[in-house]
Amino acid sequence: MSNMFTGIVEEVGEIVSIRRGSRSATLKIKGKEIFSDMKLGDSIAVNGICLTVTEFSGNVFSTDATPETIDRTSLSLLSTGSHVNLERAMSASGRFGGHIVTGHIDGTATVSDIRKDDNAVIIRFSCTKEQMEGIIEKGSVAIDGISLTVVSVDKDSFTVSVIPHTGKETILLTRKRGDIVNLETDVIGKYVAKFISRTETKTPAVSKITEEYLRERGF
Repeated sequence: MSNMFTGIVEEVGEIVSIRRGSRSATLKIKGKEIFSDMKLGDSIAVNGICLTVTEFSGNVFSTDATPETIDRTSLSLLSTGSHVNLERAMSASGRFGGHIVTGHIDGTATVSDIRKDDNAVIIRFSCTKEQMEGIIEKGSVAIDGISLTVVSVDKDSFTVSVIPHTGKETILLTRKRGDIVNLETDVIGKYVAKFISRTETKTPAVSKITEEYLRERGF
């Protein structure tokens, strides 16, 4: 079974080092809170990307990123000293506080606008038409692994409202216009959309009950 996250960031960590291959990378990441029960093979969401702990010592863990991860996410933009959102996979006895987040990134979005709204901050993200199909007003979306509620939607962008607590506990409010973020749309919506598309492409069944059939049987 795949690991599941909630989009409730536990802490902000820091990239200690990145060793890059031709299309892959090995990262060392420093944290604090997430080490209390860490084991080899554990899954950690790093800016929303589900990565596996391959080594750990003290308060630093190592993880590998595959070419698929590099191609689909903003991970290639990280460097030594970059701050990242960290969340451990949800335990069976954990309290569910956000929404279902898989850590399987759909792609990236771009910060296109940031504005204050009293005690909140409204951020607009631009993304592809295909990604927008999975985003609905008042639905859930994960940005860099943060569970957020969609405020408004148009054809190629959407907005979220960032409350002070989220701004303080994550890296979201360090983003600027033009910055790239990881995007994961609601997994339940993906399954519903897939089911509907399959249903719509099937040839409707032709009923054998016709007017002639009913007459022959005395109806």
